[in-house]
Amino acid sequence: MDIRRIGMKDGLAGFERVPSMLAVVGEDLFSDRPGLYLIGEDSGVVASCASVWWKDVPKMEGETLGCIGHFFASDTASGEMILSAALAELANHGVTRVVGPMNGNTWRKYRFVTGGSDEPPFALEPVNPDWWPRLWTSKGFEPLAGYHSSVITDLSQVDIRAERAIQRLKQNRIEIREIEMGDFESELIRIFFVSERSFTKNFLYTPLPQEDFLQAYLPLAGFVDPRFALLAEAEGRPVGFVFSLPDVAQLKRENRCDTLITKTLAVLPGRGYAGLGTVLVERMREAALNAGYRRVIHALMYDSNESANIGKNSEMLRRYALYSYRLDS
Repeated sequence: MDIRRIGMKDGLAGFERVPSMLAVVGEDLFSDRPGLYLIGEDSGVVASCASVWWKDVPKMEGETLGCIGHFFASDTASGEMILSAALAELANHGVTRVVGPMNGNTWRKYRFVTGGSDEPPFALEPVNPDWWPRLWTSKGFEPLAGYHSSVITDLSQVDIRAERAIQRLKQNRIEIREIEMGDFESELIRIFFVSERSFTKNFLYTPLPQEDFLQAYLPLAGFVDPRFALLAEAEGRPVGFVFSLPDVAQLKRENRCDTLITKTLAVLPGRGYAGLGTVLVERMREAALNAGYRRVIHALMYDSNESANIGKNSEMLRRYALYSYRLDS
């Protein structure tokens, strides 16, 4: 197997000899802009690939971090070769610890599915063969962080914790409304204001320019139902939001959709906003029930986040992991 190195300066011409590359990597081939793509070719066919990142990556105290993303392997041998090539490339750039799979940072695609239900993947969920994580661990990678998705199958159950929080939020003049789809970009800017402040202390957080945030979320406009995208404001200032989408993967697969996916929940830090996350989720649950949905998936939550405890009466659906490799200094 031959390994080709393609940088962003090569542009589309760098991929012309590999017609299947776009299908393997996905639509973010150029928008993600890693330091380098590595492509393992066998008789002109993509046998494996990976992106390597050493700039604009998360920070970790005492380490120079690098990332491996866009991972694909058709078999164990090609996967081992592409991982070895990626690690060597990152070592050449002074990286001391590698994390992956991660397309540069946690705003983009990252994590492997490691276990859980056999039901089909929901929209925006990572998808991978179960042997890929085992391949990474056989190369010396170790789990760095765990994540999970849970599902609520009885939307009639009320979370009484929300009732206790509502009065306190009213005293702080916090109101909750649906986002205005007629001014979607401006609403996204308000959501971004909350996101960049509430996520700052998240594990492996990386600042993201507002323009990049809009580029990622504006294409979702056609899938957003404002009943399930709620914004909390204190005297007109955004202080929290919950962003949920219908499971379009189920709709495409079954020609029906009874599942809602809670993609993001965020609340500004501060005692004055205590309980707001629970209230936002409860309002969304009630709206989903009234709209005829049967399930709500709380998607891709970091195991150690407080928000992982907000979805009451939920059952584990799937588990995920992010991996780490210590490069010799």
